[in-house]
Amino acid sequence: MSLPVPSTSPHAGFAGEAALRKVRRRVLPLLALGYGVAYIDRANVSFAALQMNRDLHFSATVYGFGAGLFFLGYAAFGIPANLMLLRVGARRWMAGILLSWGMIAMALMLVKTPVEFYVTRFLLGIAESGFFPAVVYYLNLWFPAGEKARAVSRFYVAYPISAAVMGAVAGALLSLQGRLGLAGWQWLFLVEGFPAVLLGAVFLRYLPNGPQDATWLTEAERAGILDVLEQERSSVASNRPEVADASWLVLLRDPRFWQMSIFFFLMLAPFYAYTLSQPAIFKDLTGFSASGVGFLISGVSLLAGVAMILNAWHSDRSGERYLHVGIPFVFITAGYLFGGLSSYAWVGPWLAVPALAGATIGYNASMGPQWAIPPKFMKMEHAAAGIAALNTIGILGGFVGPWWLGVAKDLTGNYERGLLTMTVPSLAAFAIMLVMRQQAAKG
Repeated sequence: MSLPVPSTSPHAGFAGEAALRKVRRRVLPLLALGYGVAYIDRANVSFAALQMNRDLHFSATVYGFGAGLFFLGYAAFGIPANLMLLRVGARRWMAGILLSWGMIAMALMLVKTPVEFYVTRFLLGIAESGFFPAVVYYLNLWFPAGEKARAVSRFYVAYPISAAVMGAVAGALLSLQGRLGLAGWQWLFLVEGFPAVLLGAVFLRYLPNGPQDATWLTEAERAGILDVLEQERSSVASNRPEVADASWLVLLRDPRFWQMSIFFFLMLAPFYAYTLSQPAIFKDLTGFSASGVGFLISGVSLLAGVAMILNAWHSDRSGERYLHVGIPFVFITAGYLFGGLSSYAWVGPWLAVPALAGATIGYNASMGPQWAIPPKFMKMEHAAAGIAALNTIGILGGFVGPWWLGVAKDLTGNYERGLLTMTVPSLAAFAIMLVMRQQAAKG
């Protein structure tokens, strides 16, 4: 069955919008919920640190190193995890990942020494490593090119929403200090790790392996989705004969692969450095309590979610990707700059806090268009390992950034100099997007 696809809108005509609505309704909320839980379990250590570092006598360097070790584990097992995805199938693989990281996330409540903290964070990274690349690959099984930025943003909006939820409940969980003999930070790890275990069972029961297994699609809708996606893959193959090699390693010869890999590294190093210390940074700037900081971060995260949806919508509507990624980095760089200069009277908290909030909003706004760029140069059979490779190289920045910020904090006594240095990779990431845009314009 071959359904017409208008050139002005590659997704509007196939079996058509009704099928997409079903996919959005049935698939995206579940994936978003899984990623939201994943983000909470990797980042709630930032709130736990407000008590944990004091109780366990962790320095900023120890905390930053341990927080960043998550990303070393994530990077080390990213590609093997996603090669397993192709063998096991999306439903069972993602369900197993959820179960594993939920149990390890709860185990963080038991750490007492730096080594135990390091090992548990590293294991958490290993457990979670396959989830995000698997989701990006999984979305490619459902959505045509003109829908991809919005599909990613609708799944990825779970990040700012989960950050808002985490901020709102962190203060309450930390206030459970002493209940049943547990510290507040132990309650935080216990309560916020358990939903991943439950979601593992939900994924196993309700998530299909792809359109061919979706019983809630009609035959016409299923055939329409598969037909349009096959047409797109054939078009990519015919227009890019240089990627005809069956192995994903052919991507290593494509400069765009390396440009995107370096971009992700430069983006994630400062982002995770800032995010995993955001509660402490905002507490120092504002003097708020843990609950007050949590609600402040929650509000910023909700604004970030709105920016994510709007920027992805405009990117899909216009068909432009690179400026929709690059322009938010102006706000990201400005946030780190003013955060790094916050001790100066002309900056102060009144300018530093909104600027740092703008960095969070800018990062989120860029996410949908970012993940719509790799399919421009990847064949579907390369996508699982190719996306995992991009994510693996980029995620190494998540180790370097937090460790560096912790070292800078211990050396200088504050977060300012560390934040100031993060303007450099952010500007470099912006420059890469401009170069890729120029290359795309030349064809």
